[in-house]
Amino acid sequence: MAKAPAPFECSYTPNFPELLMQLDISLAVSTYQAGKVVFLSALNENQLIQLPRNFNFAMALGVNGSRLAVATRDEVVILGNDPSLAANYPGQMNTYDNIYVPRATYHCGRLNIHGFHWDKTGLLAVNTQFSCLSYIDEDYSFKPIWKPPFITELAPEDRCHLNGMAIKNDKPEYVTSLGHTDTPTGWRGTRPFGGLLMHVDSSEIILEKLGMPHTPKFLNGELYALLSATGELIKIDPERGTYDVVVQLDGFVRGMCLVEDYLFVGLSRVRQNHPTEHLLPIAEKAKIAGIAAVHLPTGTVHARLNYRASVEEIFDVEALQGLKRPGILNTGNKHYRLSLNAPGLSWWGRPEEKED
Repeated sequence: MAKAPAPFECSYTPNFPELLMQLDISLAVSTYQAGKVVFLSALNENQLIQLPRNFNFAMALGVNGSRLAVATRDEVVILGNDPSLAANYPGQMNTYDNIYVPRATYHCGRLNIHGFHWDKTGLLAVNTQFSCLSYIDEDYSFKPIWKPPFITELAPEDRCHLNGMAIKNDKPEYVTSLGHTDTPTGWRGTRPFGGLLMHVDSSEIILEKLGMPHTPKFLNGELYALLSATGELIKIDPERGTYDVVVQLDGFVRGMCLVEDYLFVGLSRVRQNHPTEHLLPIAEKAKIAGIAAVHLPTGTVHARLNYRASVEEIFDVEALQGLKRPGILNTGNKHYRLSLNAPGLSWWGRPEEKED
């Protein structure tokens, strides 16, 4: 009888570790189904190493300098990276070159956050539950700044499944949603081809009848997005309201980040027991979750990682630039409370002694 795969066991093309080394990055991957943020790093040119950490219903990731934002079911956790803490991490000495530790938690409630962007004001989020763009804030659950004009009121009803924002000149230029609907979860009745791309300032609908668009982004000055229903990466011409398919991938595509010429795209399995997902055009091909590294200039898959266990969907993918072997702690880790730092200084505290 075949041996069951180990937790988070994966296979990958031989050039996947080599590519991470070549680009001098590690990858941060979120998966709400497994409730994890996973760091992927190259141990050497032939081997990858993974570091999964528990984050309840982990969704959107946001990287800004040494900060990493993680959207969870009810909170937004902000972690800070301090390389000076890494070498003496008491849990595993001389292992990590950098280490992320929790520094702030926003108890925002269930916002179903699908994307982040740090700007001069703060941390901007795609607030899917309330069908708006909003700032994460310490005084409120959120501060809304924009909603589609067809959304008549803010309500925790996920009316159109607003799920992505493309940032240009440090502000949201375009957004994607899965529907043009103004009723509680009304978008479910129009999928898989009720998606749209909208210009934020003018509220003009640029494209509609899209196959579950996700993760719109400007890459090298040009607009791209993922069509999850068909597994396609598309390049969009907003002036003409048209798009071209760059590559079709064997998965429900969501989450991507560009490093030099390589676009890392998250691939999810289609849930066969879901009432409608098994009917998606990509359903027969979307059998394995993982990450595809697409060479963007040629639109070809250069490298791939496939999960054999534990991970059935990928929500977001971010690159950690210049980090060869980063560590990450969550608030459940017994050591995180001992991590102390100040500008230019850091310490690991001692565990408190029991009282007499």
